[in-house]
Amino acid sequence: MSARPDPEPCRAQDLGLFEVVTCDGAARIGRLHTRHGALNTPMLLPVVNPNLRTIEPREMWERYGVEALITNSYVIWKHDDLREQALADGIHTLLDFPGVVVTDSGAFQSYVYGDVEVGAEEIVAFQRDIGVDIGTMLDVFGRPDMSRSELEHSVEETAARAELSLDTAGQKLLLNGPVQGGLHDDLRARGGILMGSAAGQHRGFAVHPIGGIVPLMERQRYRELFRILLAARSTIPPNRPIHLFGCGHPLLFPMTIALGADLFDSAAYAIFARDDRLLTPTGTVKLADIREWPTHSAALFGHEPDAVRAMRSDERSTLLAHHNLEVTQAELARCREAIRNGTIWQLAEQRSHATPQLRDAFLWVLEQLDELADDPIGDSVLNLMASTNPVRSGGEHLSDDVGMRPHILHLHALLSMRWRVPGSWWDGSEDGPERTVLIEGAAPPWRDSALGAVVSALVDEPRSVVLVSTPL
Repeated sequence: MSARPDPEPCRAQDLGLFEVVTCDGAARIGRLHTRHGALNTPMLLPVVNPNLRTIEPREMWERYGVEALITNSYVIWKHDDLREQALADGIHTLLDFPGVVVTDSGAFQSYVYGDVEVGAEEIVAFQRDIGVDIGTMLDVFGRPDMSRSELEHSVEETAARAELSLDTAGQKLLLNGPVQGGLHDDLRARGGILMGSAAGQHRGFAVHPIGGIVPLMERQRYRELFRILLAARSTIPPNRPIHLFGCGHPLLFPMTIALGADLFDSAAYAIFARDDRLLTPTGTVKLADIREWPTHSAALFGHEPDAVRAMRSDERSTLLAHHNLEVTQAELARCREAIRNGTIWQLAEQRSHATPQLRDAFLWVLEQLDELADDPIGDSVLNLMASTNPVRSGGEHLSDDVGMRPHILHLHALLSMRWRVPGSWWDGSEDGPERTVLIEGAAPPWRDSALGAVVSALVDEPRSVVLVSTPL
């Protein structure tokens, strides 16, 4: 098989622009233009540790179609040999990856290990100097368990660093503008406003990651994860992609994409493999517990579970990492195709039954669609519903949740706003209706198959409201 060609840089005037190709409600297929080709969304950025490459970046590009990856600029900056090589040859040569390179700034390391040793301006300048495509400013990480005052400081201090970071980025480095705020809807919405309106000498932020969510995912607190996404999305500019920092399990892709997420990143493909765990679209499976593969992949083809268990640890973890990355890419492809077909919400419905925690979170979202509260959550779900095309081709797969699908709710809203009792009737009278007639069992085209029944109903009682029942 011939090698995949290297990407073409975008036109200078297109750098940083996000083009929405198609959408289904809040879910969208987009194209972010960079100096190393277009980044097509929804997309996962596999995390690559320069010191521990379970799968080589070049292989990700050529074998799995990975268009972009993410690595940590703070790790590279902190290690002298990596820093010197990156400054001399560039980040793409260091990683041997021709596509889009995204870097984190070290804020998460600050959360895990304590204060980082580099300043906000210095780390952005370093990302610029090593040729990163999309860098990240040094934000202030906000944990879900922090007090409100601490989270307010996280939002305000991150925003205070925005202009300097954007100016330092220069003309070529695109920058992530993280949105913090913990579990407070209003702080997430304020973070979206502040970061969305921040501007430097050359441009504003190109992407808006939603930070501080890893602790929630570690504890399967998916209801709060979805709440944060909806609150932040209510004020983030719609012409910029949203990145869920640290989210990368296939289980969460359909629902988070349906709620408006565009980009994901994770090292789960490698971390889970080292722990002998396999990713599937509906959860995680331990290698020790299976006799047959629950999900197939090219990586596992020709291998039996017993044979894989008998492999050396390093050989086994590499094989499972390839499987995990392949499954992750396949689920994202499934989501993109669902957006094209207008079925992303139905896919999210199906996946919601995978775990009790995810089902609970999905039902909470349905409650928000029903209530439409006057707050950031309500604004976001109203926008989601209003942007969903109510006109669909083909049939509708039935489920217990069918009546709460956004396009069905949109259709109900349009009927309630636009349908009116006729001002006059078949016989020319102008009084109120006498009856409502529902015609069932007719086949499309209904204007032909139901015409006789409609005429008969109106002849029998001219002041009839005639409705034709059509299947979903």
